[in-house]
Amino acid sequence: MRFGKTCAGPAPAPEDEEEEEEEFGFPKPEGELPWHRGAPEAAFKLGMELVNRQDPYLREVVRSAVCCRALTLLLQAVFNLLIPDHAADAFSPPRLPEPGAWDALAERLLGGLARWDAEHFLFIAERGYLYEHNCAFFPLYPLSLRAVAEGALWPLQPLLRLRSRLLLSAVLLNSLFSMLAAAALYELGCGVLRCRRAAFLAALLFCLSPANVFMAAAYSESMFACLAFSAMGRLEKGQRGLSALLFSLASGVRANGLVNAGFFLYSHAKSFALRFQVGSGPGRKLSPLWRQLLSVASSAVVTCAGICLPFLLFQYYAYGRFCGPGTGLELDVPKPLRQLALDKGYHLAATSGVKPTWCSQRFPVVYSYIQDVYWNVGFLRYFELRQVPNFLLALPVTILGVWAAGTYVVANPRHCLTLGLERRKDEREGKPRAGFCCPAVFVYVVHATALLLFGFFCMHVQVLTRFLGSSSPVLYWFAAHLLQEHERWLWTEGAAGQTAVPPPTGSALGASPGSCGPGAAANPLLRLLRSYPLVTPRSKVVLGYFLAYWLLGLALHCNFLPWT
Repeated sequence: MRFGKTCAGPAPAPEDEEEEEEEFGFPKPEGELPWHRGAPEAAFKLGMELVNRQDPYLREVVRSAVCCRALTLLLQAVFNLLIPDHAADAFSPPRLPEPGAWDALAERLLGGLARWDAEHFLFIAERGYLYEHNCAFFPLYPLSLRAVAEGALWPLQPLLRLRSRLLLSAVLLNSLFSMLAAAALYELGCGVLRCRRAAFLAALLFCLSPANVFMAAAYSESMFACLAFSAMGRLEKGQRGLSALLFSLASGVRANGLVNAGFFLYSHAKSFALRFQVGSGPGRKLSPLWRQLLSVASSAVVTCAGICLPFLLFQYYAYGRFCGPGTGLELDVPKPLRQLALDKGYHLAATSGVKPTWCSQRFPVVYSYIQDVYWNVGFLRYFELRQVPNFLLALPVTILGVWAAGTYVVANPRHCLTLGLERRKDEREGKPRAGFCCPAVFVYVVHATALLLFGFFCMHVQVLTRFLGSSSPVLYWFAAHLLQEHERWLWTEGAAGQTAVPPPTGSALGASPGSCGPGAAANPLLRLLRSYPLVTPRSKVVLGYFLAYWLLGLALHCNFLPWT
């Protein structure tokens, strides 16, 4: 592993930029580039106009997402039928009422998507936050499941009980969210990487994500990825209001959505720093420093508060439900569910007995209490000899994340030391580097690295694959970067900042060359998979990792076997 080797090249030459301009099909903006003026709208112009012009690459991304999701549903059903379920010590509430014939069929076909934490989401959607440890799972996703089950799927009520309709809702919603997330990742990549091919390949890799099974199962990963990638794209485009709304919704889906507030803090800091580096200019007067600081600080505080609001509201709701005076609601809980609470030691909501210990804390946050008490989550708590297999499961994504960060830092040492707040020479000259090592990727690398470090040292390490796979585009951008650098035969024409290398004469690699033109969008991921024996060893490792985890996750997770 060599950091920086594939990113150390110079910025694109002028002739390369002309090819990029021709490829995108419209002239570049004249004058200064957008980050010179602190106006991100123009910076995102290339990607946005592409998406708005019936981009064939986007259509191929959507088509691939639909095909991968259909294949996922088919394979999980096959694996669920062929492989016996493991007797796992997982949350498994009794089925009330007893399932009918159509419910049994739905369970047989889709039951593989209702394993492990999916049981929590389906139970919450059906019964609400009945048990204390259910509060580790945020409400927006279960609410969405219930809305679809009671709305769009209401005509199926005579045939399917509520839980079966919730499971079917999960399949439909996650298929939609994963498709939208792939499209949002492509759109984001077009604007940030300034290289449509890299964005295209990254979005295709997302369709073959190592966290694929969690994008299909009744988990919140697909919804979170869709909201997070869309919010990042809106922020890059300059639509801060819409971006804040999407980030706020994301924090109502998963707790790590709070970290996304850092994108807004960085955006405000960068705008503030670049404003002084550009200077006042002719005929332009800067407002006093204190006024600018106050404006930036107030805007950042209000935005971050909005992003954190769903988290705070949910903690307040949990406090009222589990720490308030008993209301006798426990009498309405079916006897089998009350017996489960007694057998497992679960704390029921609205009971008149002893309140949980977290209720008397100075800051009664149920989420951190559950992570600590129920799952023993904390700094270095997972560093035990018996957890070595789980560390091995997380090893590939850990290596990829560290490799991506190291490559970027070595390629851009000064840019990283200045936190990306200093205008680079290539930016001042209007010729910023394209691809993974371009300046705009800095904040995403920091975000991914922060998640990686926190997950590795403070969480159950095996969840790192889905944790990063649903939260950060860097995993897919860097994998696409490696494949493009080592398999340049994928493109028959030179991309911006790259030199296409023709395939060897007579090699099967050149059998169906891809096209860069806007009218053709051959799937490069399929070409790589078909030519797997002929690609470089490094590409085999990257592709093998994505494909192996895509398949193994389906076979193991769908049968209650340990997985990420």
